[in-house]
Amino acid sequence: MKRRRRTEILIKGSVETSKKLAEEIINNYDIKTIEKPNSGLVMIKIRETAKKNLFYLGEVLVTEAKVQIEEHMGMGIVQDNKPELAYYLAVIDAAYNADLEETKLWTNILLEEEKRISEKKNKHQAQVLKTKVNFETMDV
Repeated sequence: MKRRRRTEILIKGSVETSKKLAEEIINNYDIKTIEKPNSGLVMIKIRETAKKNLFYLGEVLVTEAKVQIEEHMGMGIVQDNKPELAYYLAVIDAAYNADLEETKLWTNILLEEEKRISEKKNKHQAQVLKTKVNFETMDV
């Protein structure tokens, strides 16, 4: 599983899943904290559709953390003030970068979490579609 997909699942999914995976590593390995979870602002860059020009829409608050397992770095960055989640993401990222044995067993856990996220999203979309109005039929 690629890093982007894995991170997206961990961010959109339950914090408990990230905590469970990270604690597996925390309990078995020596983790060196390079950068404690801290808040910062990141500029949001957007491309406007008419002229295809890039511009900065504004700033978003993020929390980021960096850790090291053996010689391998891991980074976690998440929107809003979520220091625990940022730390868990950094530990998980470092574990994958170090190709630790535990990570080979995580694919099924992540796929199950992705399935839960998808079901939740589909349920929400179904609720939203119930309120959709068809304006063409109102013209009669």
